[in-house]
Amino acid sequence: MGIGERLEQARARLPWLDHAIRAQQRYDGAKGDFCAAAVTYFTIFAMFPLLMVGFAGAGFVLARKPALLAEMDQRVKAAVSGDFADQLISLIDAAIDSRTSVGLIGLATALWAGLNWMTHLRGALTQMWAPDTPATQGFVSAKLSDLTALVSTFAASLLTIGLTALASGSLNLAGSLRGASLVMSILVAWLMFTWMMARLPREQVPMRRAAAAGMLAAVGFEVFKQVASIYLRVVMRGPAGTTFGPVFGLMVFAYITARLVLFATAWAATGPEPVDSATAQPASD
Repeated sequence: MGIGERLEQARARLPWLDHAIRAQQRYDGAKGDFCAAAVTYFTIFAMFPLLMVGFAGAGFVLARKPALLAEMDQRVKAAVSGDFADQLISLIDAAIDSRTSVGLIGLATALWAGLNWMTHLRGALTQMWAPDTPATQGFVSAKLSDLTALVSTFAASLLTIGLTALASGSLNLAGSLRGASLVMSILVAWLMFTWMMARLPREQVPMRRAAAAGMLAAVGFEVFKQVASIYLRVVMRGPAGTTFGPVFGLMVFAYITARLVLFATAWAATGPEPVDSATAQPASD
């Protein structure tokens, strides 16, 4: 008996295996890796204007707290000697002086990049549910919808990452509290992914299917975050890791997360049909 025949028999005996294989076929047919790469590119691209906004916010804080600024200058001089320390201090002073313009430019660029990111994320999710679905919204209504979705997704992402930080034990919490925060993190991620899969595609899709796939993505996302935290602790020990580790880690984190969400969406869209069913049609309740 060949491998193919054994696989078919295993698919007949194990519905979950059959479902996973058909979901992978759907993911590949909809060019899931290509879509994940596009989402990752716009995710990284949107980070730079967000950093500009963050630096501008820090500049406003330091401008109002001269004692804190003086302490920062002293720390820079203690850590770096010579002309380089003076250059760093001058750079900090210049950033504070230009905080308003940097903040406004960063905010405008972040809004533009974020809307582009949301547009491509919605397109990628739509590919998993129903390839070649035409856009039905007008330009203004689509952008307003993207803006609402962007704010909601950003808030949910910050919340679930914060809860994961609590669960990691970095705050020396008791075991029971760490377990509760871990459960809360998975719950928040489940709600976020379920909403993304059901409401971000251009055509609304069954919430019941999206809820099951959202749990799959939430558990996988939590496992991946724990592994990523271990990776960062390992690579940050050396000078090369300190320089390139965070950037490379951010790219991998964004790409794996995008692939996870898109595969879970393909899993939801595939549905529990038998082995010989057509899987190209969008799922329905």
